[in-house]
Amino acid sequence: MYFNEEIETLPRQALEALQLKRLQGMLERIYANVPFYRETFTKNGINPGDVKSLDDLRRMPFTLKQDMRDSYPYGLFAANMEDIVRIHASSGTTGKPTVVGYTQKDINTWTELIARSFVTAGAHRGDIIHNAYGYGLFTGGLGAHYGAENLGASVIPMSGGNTKRQILIMKDFGSTVLTCTPSYSLYLAEAALEEGVDIRSLNLRVGIFGAEPWSESMRQEIQEKLNISAIDIYGLSEIMGPGVAIECQEAKCGLHIWEDHFIPEIINPETGERVPEGELGELVITTITKEGIPLLRYRTRDITSITYEPCICGRSHARIARMSGRSDDMLIIRGVNVFPSQIESILMQVEGVEPHYILIVDRKDNLDSLEVQVEVGERLFSDEVKHLQSLAATIEKQIKDLLGITCKVRLVEPKTIMRSEGKAKRVIDNRVR
Repeated sequence: MYFNEEIETLPRQALEALQLKRLQGMLERIYANVPFYRETFTKNGINPGDVKSLDDLRRMPFTLKQDMRDSYPYGLFAANMEDIVRIHASSGTTGKPTVVGYTQKDINTWTELIARSFVTAGAHRGDIIHNAYGYGLFTGGLGAHYGAENLGASVIPMSGGNTKRQILIMKDFGSTVLTCTPSYSLYLAEAALEEGVDIRSLNLRVGIFGAEPWSESMRQEIQEKLNISAIDIYGLSEIMGPGVAIECQEAKCGLHIWEDHFIPEIINPETGERVPEGELGELVITTITKEGIPLLRYRTRDITSITYEPCICGRSHARIARMSGRSDDMLIIRGVNVFPSQIESILMQVEGVEPHYILIVDRKDNLDSLEVQVEVGERLFSDEVKHLQSLAATIEKQIKDLLGITCKVRLVEPKTIMRSEGKAKRVIDNRVR
């Protein structure tokens, strides 16, 4: 099933022709309306007219999150403020927030792409969508809400928090689709059990989860505990919000990125050069239809790969692999690059281990150390200490064998690791304090 079959199945040649036309128009627009880009082009001896093919895009400069912060709040806007109908911003936990503005056309585009994404995930007009993404400056809640309404589904605007009420509403209102972070979905399952509610027996059919990296093992855990089909959605506020890319229900093998609005590239994060199709690298996105704040070659810092191979669902848009981490919060431990999702994948293969963990990185006597704290189930925790020690040693060996790093695994009792109603906090790095 498609939301916009003509565009979603557009042949590659026609799709690339559309991209080039829109890219050229976007470059002219930012050169004329955004001083930052005009100065950057002039400094680098670049003219928008230099782009004659999609391959010429690689000659253009990157845009960084710091550029957005340096231009705070409205310096990168390409539209007049009287044409901006909505403003969103990131949380700004690592500096000034990044601010994004939307014209009415941008909102219409976003709404269409979310609806398109939800249909791709297996949702339809008759669904009751329980939206537990946060509403407010964060793009997740309102983005999902408007798209679900455009689809014609019934939307429950729950937002985050108040977990007991979330469970009651899902049960009483007959929710069929759940949207939230993957870690929060597991928290909901855990809380439902405490409330005496069998979440597997509810009407939930599909879960659309994003805003944080999650592994295939966590998908299996979610599907088993909630009795749903778990779909990965991707987006970031700087580019649009959720709905930039999503898995299809048929394949669940990579996320279709909507190339009629975004041009993806995968680069080596160290050199900035493109890597071959299928190889891991940093995702770079150019927006080609946005009016409020178009971005040229924005470095997302998300690590993935891309394939242009045809998909069994019939959609022609390229697919990016599930995010394996971020280049800017990748851990380097004694010279080894480690992503939390890699350790998560190992933990989720261990019977009796719960999907709640935290990585604590420290430095003593100039030597990095890693402690992995992970919850175990009630039955396992009540076992003999000798058995728990043996299990911890087994996990330590698996991490050493697969990732090449030595760590200390500490098995902790159930419900001792803090739960999150939004993005889960997985890492405490004491080296930077």
